[in-house]
Amino acid sequence: MKITIIGTGYVGLVTGACLAELGNNVFCLDVDHRKIAMLNNGGIPIHEPGLEEIVARNRAAGRLVFSTDVAASVAHGDVQFIAVGTPPDEDGSADLQYVLAAARNIGKYMTGFKVIVDKSTVPVGTADRVALAVQDELALRDVAATFSVVSNPEFLKEGAAVEDFMRPDRIVIGCDDSPAGNVARAQMKKLYTPFNRNHERTHWMDVRSAEFTKYAANAMLATRISFMNELANLADKVGVDIEAVRHGIGSDPRIGHSFLYAGCGYGGSCFPKDVQALERTAQDYGQDLLILHAVEAVNAKQKQVLGQKIMNRFGSDLSGKHFAIWGLAFKPNTDDMRAASSRVLLSELLRAGASVAVYDPVSMQEAERVLALDFADRPELLEKIRYAADPMEALDCADALAIVTEWKAFRSPDFDQVKSRLNQAVIFDGRNLFEPTVMIELGVEYHGIGRSVLTRN
Repeated sequence: MKITIIGTGYVGLVTGACLAELGNNVFCLDVDHRKIAMLNNGGIPIHEPGLEEIVARNRAAGRLVFSTDVAASVAHGDVQFIAVGTPPDEDGSADLQYVLAAARNIGKYMTGFKVIVDKSTVPVGTADRVALAVQDELALRDVAATFSVVSNPEFLKEGAAVEDFMRPDRIVIGCDDSPAGNVARAQMKKLYTPFNRNHERTHWMDVRSAEFTKYAANAMLATRISFMNELANLADKVGVDIEAVRHGIGSDPRIGHSFLYAGCGYGGSCFPKDVQALERTAQDYGQDLLILHAVEAVNAKQKQVLGQKIMNRFGSDLSGKHFAIWGLAFKPNTDDMRAASSRVLLSELLRAGASVAVYDPVSMQEAERVLALDFADRPELLEKIRYAADPMEALDCADALAIVTEWKAFRSPDFDQVKSRLNQAVIFDGRNLFEPTVMIELGVEYHGIGRSVLTRN
């Protein structure tokens, strides 16, 4: 099939590359000339395991093209995927300016029937606005071409997006019950046939329900994380091991083990933005989502837990203290620093007078860019950040180590070397990577999340 992907960001690039891998002829459009030049020169603007190889393979085979030519992109694809960003507006709602601009461009150049797919995460009712934008452009040209707007939300985890796309646990598609909608449904069924060979993974529904499903899924996952983090903080107070609790409740099939890990807060481009957008949608309809208010509040507070633990140990004035930070990205296997817990911790430590040495396997360059923005009001604090070449180098002369991102490379370090490089053998583990009793045996002062009952003596 001939497919057009509008937007070569995280969702668009993964979607386009994976659909090309299945044999489709894919045209990827982006208005960012530098990004398109990078892709055409063999570069990849994001870090995602396996993506670079798929892009290179399909570019070489001629199934994947990158361009800034809007007219050519509309002419190419029978199915037009809109996969542009929907950043949060000032009031927390999803900013749809890029989605609607893409829709207007389709209407401006289309001459025949198109299936227009909202792949971006968008609030309920966006398909109606996309359809209106397309129809307005067609009316300006006095063109009677028909189309159908479909909702096909993505469920890709950063760091595992290629695997998630190629082996989806579900495919959600919302179509109108109309002649054009039935044609669109047939096209989408054909496109996703390769994913349904073993068993049917597609969930068909109306467009608005599909739009809502994406937000509901992310809000539920964010809720589980905040719920466990709040319990972990209580566990530290009452003498309970949160890991034992996690195993205990996770064994209940009604609950399951996923997204029950206590830590130092969630970040990224999806959970924070989508929770806020769903709350905003509710406000537009005069409803207050009390649970999601709490989810946000708990997560914001949880990002301060590591900093508080450090200050409880070393004092609120950290002048002259030096700390090592392992992990900067909001999660492993990505360089994404959006809403990362590390940014909160670094702000607390540096503003309290400390200096830091940081290490992350892939996000060092992105971290420098983001932290320059974070400390625009105090640029002199940037001089207190040292970017280490490897995790062990980051430990040199540090008073303690804080772990913020659960990279696999951090799970089994040489603890003899860790202890010898640190001024004091103190670890603040924001992701509970290590077993507290083992740390005690190794002579390490260990501070986890919700596990103090095992180390308080």
